[in-house]
Amino acid sequence: MKKTVILFFLLLGILNCYGQNNSSKKNENDSIEEDEIIDALLGKEDEEEFLRSATRFHFMHVSLEYNNKTYFSGRDIGTDQFNISPQITYLHSSGFFGGLSGVYYDKFSPEWDYTAVTMGYGKNFGKSNKIRWSTSYARYFYTDASEDNPFKNSISLGLEIDNKKKTLGTEIVATYLFGNDTSFQVISTTYGVLSLFKTKKQHLKLRPQLNIVIAQQTIQLTQTFTFREQQSTRYIQNNDFGLINTQLKIPLQYDVNNFDFELGYTINFPTALERETNLKNTSSFNLTISYLFDL
Repeated sequence: MKKTVILFFLLLGILNCYGQNNSSKKNENDSIEEDEIIDALLGKEDEEEFLRSATRFHFMHVSLEYNNKTYFSGRDIGTDQFNISPQITYLHSSGFFGGLSGVYYDKFSPEWDYTAVTMGYGKNFGKSNKIRWSTSYARYFYTDASEDNPFKNSISLGLEIDNKKKTLGTEIVATYLFGNDTSFQVISTTYGVLSLFKTKKQHLKLRPQLNIVIAQQTIQLTQTFTFREQQSTRYIQNNDFGLINTQLKIPLQYDVNNFDFELGYTINFPTALERETNLKNTSSFNLTISYLFDL
């Protein structure tokens, strides 16, 4: 089976920091500053407080995500399997970020599909720095080099705006994929944050998110027909650009110190392409754990 796996990174909330703390107060404020850094970088709190408390920083963010189902563009490919995606991201206050990620499918061969290396840069601008842009480049290294993987590179450009309390935001990301073939996709994301419980060290919240995916997508279809009492099957490839999938994600997030836990439910509403029939909605659960290392 031909698999086209599209992966792209977009870092949100890279901040340009300023201000200088009094050195005599450093030890007293260390734990407070660390919380503010985590909250501001992950888009959880008002970054103005963070900007007053930090000048330069760099850190490592490590995460591991488990999905109980595997879909491509919201579509069921007929294989019941889970997938696991580890990711390591480095971020610097200058706006630079880099990452290493991959994906494991339990029913594919080889199970480890690819490794992606990403580099990018982003900045805030506008009134109160509430608008953010970022750009990134990703290179994909597939485990099975003999397989026809048309996309080995991608370039992404994103723009995001949110309100002052970061309880509502919208982001648009455009990605150009290239290699042996080329493709283009645009993803619009709108999200909200509902705080359920919060203390100095803990935060429990819902973060519903609506994704709209418009892309050029190649999908292999099958048609079975009978001619002169003999059944035959032919394969057709669609290469369309348009609305591919609408996705609703409902994650419950729990943050404690430098740890972040997420239990989410995702529903896909794929849009049928030409000659695509019997297309059904799909759903899955995900579990994610991550940790932030202050370097």
